[in-house]
Amino acid sequence: MTVVSVPPLPAGMSDGAGRIHGVLVAVVRDEDGDGGLLQSLHPDGRLAGPAERVADVGAAVAARETAGRRPGEPPRWLWASTAATYPGLLRRGVRVDRCHDVELTEALLLGQAGRWGEPRGLAAAWARLTGAPVPADPPSRAAAPPGDGQGALFEMAYGPPPLGLDALVRVYADQQARIAETEHPGRFRLLVAAESAGALVAAEMGATGLPWRADVHDALLVELLGEPSPMGGPPRRLAELSARIAAAFGVRQLHAESPAELLRAFARAGFDLPNTRAWVLRGVDHPAVPLLLEYKELYRIWTAHGWTWREAWVRGGRFRPEYVPAGVVSGRWATRGGGALQIPKVVRRAVRADPGWRFVVADAGQLEPRVLAAVSGDARLAAAGGSGDLYAALARDSFGGDRGRAKLALLGAMYGQTGGEAIPALAVLRRSYPTAFEYVEAAARTGEGGGLVRSWLGRTCPPSSVSVRESEEGEGPVVESAGGDPFGPRARAAARARGRFTRNFVIQATAAEWALTLLAGLRNGLAGLRAGPAGAGGAELVFFQHDEVLVHCPAELADQVSALVHQAATQAGRLLFGDSPVRFPLDVSTVDCYADAA
Repeated sequence: MTVVSVPPLPAGMSDGAGRIHGVLVAVVRDEDGDGGLLQSLHPDGRLAGPAERVADVGAAVAARETAGRRPGEPPRWLWASTAATYPGLLRRGVRVDRCHDVELTEALLLGQAGRWGEPRGLAAAWARLTGAPVPADPPSRAAAPPGDGQGALFEMAYGPPPLGLDALVRVYADQQARIAETEHPGRFRLLVAAESAGALVAAEMGATGLPWRADVHDALLVELLGEPSPMGGPPRRLAELSARIAAAFGVRQLHAESPAELLRAFARAGFDLPNTRAWVLRGVDHPAVPLLLEYKELYRIWTAHGWTWREAWVRGGRFRPEYVPAGVVSGRWATRGGGALQIPKVVRRAVRADPGWRFVVADAGQLEPRVLAAVSGDARLAAAGGSGDLYAALARDSFGGDRGRAKLALLGAMYGQTGGEAIPALAVLRRSYPTAFEYVEAAARTGEGGGLVRSWLGRTCPPSSVSVRESEEGEGPVVESAGGDPFGPRARAAARARGRFTRNFVIQATAAEWALTLLAGLRNGLAGLRAGPAGAGGAELVFFQHDEVLVHCPAELADQVSALVHQAATQAGRLLFGDSPVRFPLDVSTVDCYADAA
């Protein structure tokens, strides 16, 4: 059976002030059909009435969602996993307003308790609650392009049929009690709400898809790479570059995509290189270097977003990846297949709005420095954060008008840059903004000592035994247990790396929370447009990446969407940081093509 829960509007259920509670209703779907049971609950998980059998769970969810809007109290749905449940409802044309995702909430609560990375599914939470052996979470669905096997009402690829009503209700009630015991329950509830809303957005964006012109994509691939090889090998341009690279090294053949072969070729030419990364190659004076840098860029496009990728992932004029909310330890999103969060700008030329539609693209500039200004309690930095250009304000205030030095100092403090030109700039920052400087320094010291740090709303960083590079898909330093001598060079290096990670975690994770809160607020605003004159053809969220959001809308709605984006940014700042003077301005563009956004 699949378990979800939905809020009814039972008569007489009020809080004493005449306002109807958004009580919950657990929904248990029959294994052999679309029917199931509805069980009303109070917000804390207590039963609030007898169970009711329905013939069609999807229809019942849709009916309660529609009925819940009339009194102005949108229902809040409770289920074990949005990723497993919501796509099936979307395929039925059913959208919900709010939810509580048990799985995502459990992961946050485990982090709070210093048990980061333990199984977080409903079965694991139920086992912990009842003292039973804790099972591992079922493996995630394998990365695969959209296609067959998408007809079921609820996803069943997360393992065996989930637990029943009692487990869902009691785990939810236990989560509410644990949230109340956190250091800042109000903040943590906001985090849970934003995380759950983000999961709804992720499923909706996967169902809607990002508009993608296959003909434009194919044309730009030929422009960049040349014609594809009929034998399945590299396209013409890459083959030509490979031959020229080999000639520059004086050999007949060389696989330019092979770091081992390149290192040997450079060694024969008298260059002992640690690796073949672009920043290393740029410091080498050899005729093969410019060819290699071009080859690397084009090879990445061919392998990550070439013809094979387009054939696998673009269907019906839409690219539909599977987004993974909180797939990165900082709370940022990841994807399972498709590389949606790493689309090169040149490939974005294929992202074209439908005829008569536009993209509204919003990007939060200077987000992490502004977050530092808001969370640190540094009054001078917060005042500077009230301006349109934070770095320029710092430059006027403390750096003799030198914006570059001001930027170097602030980024150096957040990312742990301690050498070169950053040293005198950091000294100025320490004198002028001591509270902000100490905020990140304290986080770094905690990390170096093996401790845990938290974001503003309460997301907890992983322990030092976790490799952050693996968890963040290449983002950030490797943070892992050093082992051996705790005072040896390897241990000291690991401690410094850990300190750099925790220094930035408190800022980057909070920035992710701000962006997720913006996304949730914008989603609510766009729902109003869908209910307006445009109806079902209204604005739709189609892309979200860290601090950037993309809305696809009819051209006549673009100005309203732009206003909603700005309102959502203001609201997110207020929800997280109260009356802070720090502003979170957005660069907003209305374009026909994603690549044209500012």
